[in-house]
Amino acid sequence: MSRTGQAPLSQDPHAVREPRENNLELAIGVEVRSYRKALGITVADLSAATGMSVGMLSKIENGKISPSLTTLHALSRALGVPITALFRRFEEPRNAVFVKAGEGVDIERRGTRSGHQYSLLGHIDNNSSGVTVEPYLITLTAESDVFPTFQHEGMEFLYMLEGEVIYRHGEQLYTMRAGDSLFFDADAPHGPEAIVALPARYLSIISYPQKAG
Repeated sequence: MSRTGQAPLSQDPHAVREPRENNLELAIGVEVRSYRKALGITVADLSAATGMSVGMLSKIENGKISPSLTTLHALSRALGVPITALFRRFEEPRNAVFVKAGEGVDIERRGTRSGHQYSLLGHIDNNSSGVTVEPYLITLTAESDVFPTFQHEGMEFLYMLEGEVIYRHGEQLYTMRAGDSLFFDADAPHGPEAIVALPARYLSIISYPQKAG
């Protein structure tokens, strides 16, 4: 796919975040101290601005106590930052799913009755991105029907592993062989138009916004 005329991607995939603090109180303390020093003020200056004692502020900066919401609000106003900025270094553990070859979970999905085998390669509920991602290994056999009428919300990425399939997206047809990929808006009708060479296997990665609540 040509990138001509498209805006460059803004995210650096190799960027490394600053180390996170596992302890909430310590994480808040690190942020308070960091913002205070960035302003070039002393603990005494911050004490005068917030009405808190120097001893109390020292305990907060060293993660020795858990500040109340009222205290956090006073600190955020004195430091000139949103209250959420004081939690920046705290992060809950993130999940990962490892699936060994051949151990994906076979599931029923639209198309299964047409002989399309879906092997789910991983799933993480309530992740931090706000996006649900479903990675599948899809296998087509001689018993598989063509079924060019899948249509669902989100985006989908296909990567052909073996075989040859003519794949439809909307009104366009794509001949896909090993190493070819297709990335598309899944709201348009799509699916295999014809199976040219078997066995045919491809990765299908579907992503869509998480449901609220």
